[in-house]
Amino acid sequence: MRDLIVIGIVLVGALLALRRPQVGVLLWTWVSIMNPHRYTWGFAYSAPVAAIAAGSTLVGLVFTRHRRFPFQGAPAWWLLAFAIWMTISWRFGIDPEGDYPEWDKVMKIYMMTFVTLALLYSKKEILAYAWVTVGSLAVLAAKGGLFTVLTGGNYRVFGPPGSFIADNNDFALATVIAIPMIYFLQRQLEQRWMRYLMTATIMFCVASVLGSQSRGGLLALAAMGVIFWWRGPNKVLIAIGMLVVLLAFLPMMPDAWWDRMNTISTYQQDASAMGRINAWHVAWHTAQHYFFGGGMSYQHEFLFEEYGPFESTVRAAHSIYFQILGNHGFIGLFLFLMIWVSGFRSAGKLRKLAAKRKEGVWARDLGAMVQVSLIGYAAGGAFLSLPYFDLPYNLLVMVMLARKWVEREGWHEPAQTLLLGRPVAEPVGALARSVTEVRRPALPGPAIR
Repeated sequence: MRDLIVIGIVLVGALLALRRPQVGVLLWTWVSIMNPHRYTWGFAYSAPVAAIAAGSTLVGLVFTRHRRFPFQGAPAWWLLAFAIWMTISWRFGIDPEGDYPEWDKVMKIYMMTFVTLALLYSKKEILAYAWVTVGSLAVLAAKGGLFTVLTGGNYRVFGPPGSFIADNNDFALATVIAIPMIYFLQRQLEQRWMRYLMTATIMFCVASVLGSQSRGGLLALAAMGVIFWWRGPNKVLIAIGMLVVLLAFLPMMPDAWWDRMNTISTYQQDASAMGRINAWHVAWHTAQHYFFGGGMSYQHEFLFEEYGPFESTVRAAHSIYFQILGNHGFIGLFLFLMIWVSGFRSAGKLRKLAAKRKEGVWARDLGAMVQVSLIGYAAGGAFLSLPYFDLPYNLLVMVMLARKWVEREGWHEPAQTLLLGRPVAEPVGALARSVTEVRRPALPGPAIR
């Protein structure tokens, strides 16, 4: 039954995407983040649902008149530069043939990121994209949090099998990134019962992070919580809420959870932690000796035998920074960092521009919460391997689209009259008034904002 429901939704969405590719963007987002087919047990489990969603969206993109230039902000240009460098790194890497599947998967994600920027336009579309993006993960995280509460935290919480976030550590980081965005969506609701439901969702998401037993997830949660409190509109209520959540969940966690978290301060005695540090050493030396990096992966046995100071066991980097460094070298790391630095700055500018009018409160809140999410990603990513996952890139898309929406409203600059295509100060005298005024042309796209 699950197989039929999932495939039915995908096929209906794909057909709608041929005429309205914006629907295809939402379908792709749902499939790529939630991975609903991975929760089936039949033919849908391995069905090419992502390919169907992407293919129908691209066909719709070709025929629609409502497509725009996709590079709508600095993060998009930095992402393009990184994608180009990644392709060069892959081709000149250690094992291009073996790395092709990973390169292909990441390039599809980046391609659909640009497609989303080209297709979405209005406030309604941006908020729908936010609901699908965040809701797809929030449902899974809340389910994991409920599981943690019912089992007393004795079992770990994992993500969808065969996905970017299948590992408990990666799922914890993805959940931390989503929590501020759930709060953003809550602020868009008017019904009180729905707002209470979103509050419960946030609490279960926190329980899910704790239940994952991820040390990196706990550090990311702490960093995100501090920034969330600092950026929150009511610091007292937020502080009380955070204290209530911690008092509700921490006492129920088992001794095994506390023992694992205590290894954060005694990492020298923990084999797993030292294995990560060893992998970081290997990544650093790989970038020094291979200008383009190792390719889509630097986890090769001969590199660990040559550069590993503590052991020769091949391990994942468990760090977005060292993973990119080992994979794509110092230039690749620079480009990767610039994506997020420019994204954080764009979110900050969005907050300032949108705060000037009450109609832009939603965009102001979006910019603020995206910044909080990116702080959580930056902190947790230092200890977890999740550089290519869709969710953080989707947040950048929301910021760029919302900023364009605000700029179209013209709140950030004084209204001007165009005289023969050139701005003229008001009043301009009898001569200017005698000339036909030419207003700013409206951008093509949906009329709804």
